[in-house]
Amino acid sequence: MKVAVLSFAHERAATYARLLHGMPGVDLIIADPDGSPGDPARGRAVAADLDVSYAGSWDEVFALRPEAVLVTSEVARRRELVERAAAAGAQVLCVQPMAATETDAQAMVRACEDAGVRLILASPVCFSPAFTAVRDGLAEGEPLGRLTTIHGSYNSPATGKPEDGGALGANAAVLLDMVDAVLGGEPAEQVYAQTNSVLSGDPGVESAALVSVRYASGTVLSIDCSWWGPLPAVAGGLSANQPAAGGPAMTFIGERASVEFNARPRLLGVFDAATGSERWEAGGGDLDAVMLGAFVAAVGTGQGAGPDGAAGVRTLRIIRAAHASVRTGQPVDPASA
Repeated sequence: MKVAVLSFAHERAATYARLLHGMPGVDLIIADPDGSPGDPARGRAVAADLDVSYAGSWDEVFALRPEAVLVTSEVARRRELVERAAAAGAQVLCVQPMAATETDAQAMVRACEDAGVRLILASPVCFSPAFTAVRDGLAEGEPLGRLTTIHGSYNSPATGKPEDGGALGANAAVLLDMVDAVLGGEPAEQVYAQTNSVLSGDPGVESAALVSVRYASGTVLSIDCSWWGPLPAVAGGLSANQPAAGGPAMTFIGERASVEFNARPRLLGVFDAATGSERWEAGGGDLDAVMLGAFVAAVGTGQGAGPDGAAGVRTLRIIRAAHASVRTGQPVDPASA
């Protein structure tokens, strides 16, 4: 099966390529015509290291007729590549955020629907067996009862790339994909958000965001999505580059009980004498590998796990409403943002 990784602009592209290369039956193709030829982290160098096919242009990679593609380009190019992949009949896995605007996102969904191919979003947590168990348990309604409140957090390293959407555009999308899966695509009715740009230093790139969402059923979501970066050391031994929290993590509160989920639970903490700071090891499997395995296995079946393009549009709509709320200081209806 031919699987192409389209661009190495995204920080996970090289990881995805190496994981795919190790999968039996996968014939990996790498295309990164926009990358610097001399950059060892970009596609040409990775292709040489893995000894796999490298396509020097978008026309060349689609001429090879891949059966599946990973779109890991800059946000502004994702619509173009998804539409070209759909026209070539390839199944698509696209990193988040899927697009900068709802217009682009809707066009991507239509292109894949018209071509009869699946558009899946690269939200690894949504492929986790542990998350699937939580989601299925919540769907049954026992023992939590009616779901009333959801608290989520995702604190990640700063990307330093404004085009990734900052902590609101990128980190919130991961949490919102999880909530969309649990609520079965239920529409949001109201969004309120506050942000700051302390770590980014750019007023247009949020490094921290608090977002509240009310859904049609009355369920209320509150999420904390932020970067951790060059922060001062704090009490307890955390170093300047050590996150105080990981995740994505989420607490689901029902009328009778609650359940907690953490994609990266803290299993082992030690003191590292070399750095003079605490270091901890996270639990859980390699969710990138789980996601890619599920995606490849589903090629040709028309089925498979993970959030689809329609879910991505709903997530993007909430993020757009959050931006509008930050500008106005008021709650915003996503349908009118």
